[in-house]
Amino acid sequence: MSPSLSVQVAREMGRRIVSGSYEADSLIDDENALAERYQVSRVVVRDAVKILVGKGLLDVRRGIGTRVRPRNQWNMLDDDVLAWHLSAPPNPQFLAQLMDIRLAFEPKAARWAAERATPEDLLEIEAACKRMAEEDGSAEDFVIADSLFHRAVIRAAHNEFLAAMEGVIYSALLVSIKVTNKDPRDNGASVPFHREVYEAIAAGDGERAEQLTEKLLNDARRRLKG
Repeated sequence: MSPSLSVQVAREMGRRIVSGSYEADSLIDDENALAERYQVSRVVVRDAVKILVGKGLLDVRRGIGTRVRPRNQWNMLDDDVLAWHLSAPPNPQFLAQLMDIRLAFEPKAARWAAERATPEDLLEIEAACKRMAEEDGSAEDFVIADSLFHRAVIRAAHNEFLAAMEGVIYSALLVSIKVTNKDPRDNGASVPFHREVYEAIAAGDGERAEQLTEKLLNDARRRLKG
């Protein structure tokens, strides 16, 4: 089912805000201008603005207008806000912060996965590993396979708080891996490192799984800076 018109308009406006087309504290166009631009009714625009207000991107003030809130007031844990970053030009500071989050969560998730993974979890991690090894086609497919590997590890940690953040972490994975995997030649080289992580988890070696994941992410961070 297609998203409603208000959701579609909110998505387009959200992408523009995230990409910096609207600067923080600047006023966006009024309802009439937005309705004309997106060829929708003012009611649809009003609903779209409400969606963006709920995500912390906009602030509506009677008699003044609708302004863009500073980035530090956005709900960065919102799946849509992260998805809009995916479609915007890469922001180095945003990507560096995403990598900070990955380094904070994923090594521990790998340790917990080694301690708690079920046979089904291990099959899912191994399947993602194999998919990475077999992906010699598009870079996009490899990025998805890589992300699925890390998501499978997070699921195998069996932590409810991590599970609640799965959508956020997966979006972070997609955007950061997409940037760090620019050269397809690096993809094949990264497969053995992922397999090492899988083998450590399968062996129940939490300490090694954590160390290997940290090493893997620090390598990705260096490529991000490069």
